[in-house]
Amino acid sequence: MGYIEFDDNGLDTWTDETRFEVTRERIAEYAAATNDPIEAHRNGDVAPPVFAIVPVFESLMEPTLEVVPMEIFGRGVHGEQDFHFHRPMRPGDKLVSRANMTGYEGLEKGTRACVYIECRTEDGELVNEQYVTIFFRGADASTGKKVGELSPDHRFDAALRTSAPVAKVSAHVDADQTFRYAPASGDPVPIHLDEQVARDAGLPGIIAHGLCTMAFTSWAVLSEVADSDVTRLRRLAVRFAKMVFPNDDLETRIWRVGSENDSTTYAFETARGDDLVITDGLAEIRD
Repeated sequence: MGYIEFDDNGLDTWTDETRFEVTRERIAEYAAATNDPIEAHRNGDVAPPVFAIVPVFESLMEPTLEVVPMEIFGRGVHGEQDFHFHRPMRPGDKLVSRANMTGYEGLEKGTRACVYIECRTEDGELVNEQYVTIFFRGADASTGKKVGELSPDHRFDAALRTSAPVAKVSAHVDADQTFRYAPASGDPVPIHLDEQVARDAGLPGIIAHGLCTMAFTSWAVLSEVADSDVTRLRRLAVRFAKMVFPNDDLETRIWRVGSENDSTTYAFETARGDDLVITDGLAEIRD
């Protein structure tokens, strides 16, 4: 569609603060909506890791409008998600979030841009940081042009596939998964809920929320390599490679990468048959 002019003056512009109070009921609802088997999550005692998107959801797209032209806004898809955890969320937490777009890069088939989000308590304690990569399909901000900062690297080393994973975890996407996830997450986008809207958008039908699939991978990792203890999770990052649909059967495969600074790093991928739907998965677990 030709060269698109991005507004560099909008980079590093913070959004207004948004506020959110964490409740036991909302945590438990999110855990149930993502088929999370971990008891502390199901009981609402402590939030699952991907629940961290819920308090910041209103801040997610706003900074994009400061940089990206409105005419291509609808071309944006969630490309990657990278959580850096300082501590998990618990019932009673009163959280304050803000976001800004930190940079973008023109690629052959579009432009990727990074939104940085920070989430703190009202007292200023940093709870988590998030790097959200949005890919604007067919929108050329000049191929090869890079402005500002993008998200930290978490690429999967293909050599890992030559050895057996330390764990494999199977999961099933329920027929009603998207209808449970939408209210639990606060994400009402209709391509996840309305068959006709999805088809009008060029999709085969309703698709699962990418962050719901990421939540599946999070409990797989925690259950297998972190004793189901979310307090040990320092970082969780993925790339959304392909769409996931209701009734899909998934398998997450986990490899140990190495240990450093009192943490062990794991790489993972999630597949539907021969198709990888989550790639470049990375988890850092406190020892």
